[in-house]
Amino acid sequence: MPAVEHVDLRYPHMTGTEAEVTWSMVDYCRSVLLLKCQNLDDEQLKQRAVSPSNLTLLGLLRHMTKVEHYWFQRCFLGSTETAIYGTPEEPHADFDDLDAVPIAEVIERFLTTCDASRRIAATHELEHVAALRRDGENVSLRYIGVHMIDEYARHLGHADLLREAIDGAIS
Repeated sequence: MPAVEHVDLRYPHMTGTEAEVTWSMVDYCRSVLLLKCQNLDDEQLKQRAVSPSNLTLLGLLRHMTKVEHYWFQRCFLGSTETAIYGTPEEPHADFDDLDAVPIAEVIERFLTTCDASRRIAATHELEHVAALRRDGENVSLRYIGVHMIDEYARHLGHADLLREAIDGAIS
């Protein structure tokens, strides 16, 4: 049975406040990543498209979970929780250690982390400054939103190529 069976694509708002458009675009990107994983089995989710690249759809799900957790919970809120799918000793474990966590748990963690990010975004203004600084500078929630769109956009291109290499799907 596929790990991701059905995805409701969340199309972004084309009008609305800056926050409404920003967060709807982030949600759209989240749903597209899940769409690229839809109807694939565990081995297909772990399939690398091109050697020597370590990119896989499962790795991208793990990576984006780590990114969501870092920017919203650790950077913005200042949580001291342990990083997800990576440590200082193994910073690329999100892509390298695909058998460490069952796929169903990876998907559930992605969904749960995205829900937490949505709650944080919904309860703070874009101008709100994060608890942590980056490179000596303050970080606003606006920056985090734009950065998330950038991060997803880069990796959705990877996901397109990975999915096409797996089964020829291009939509």
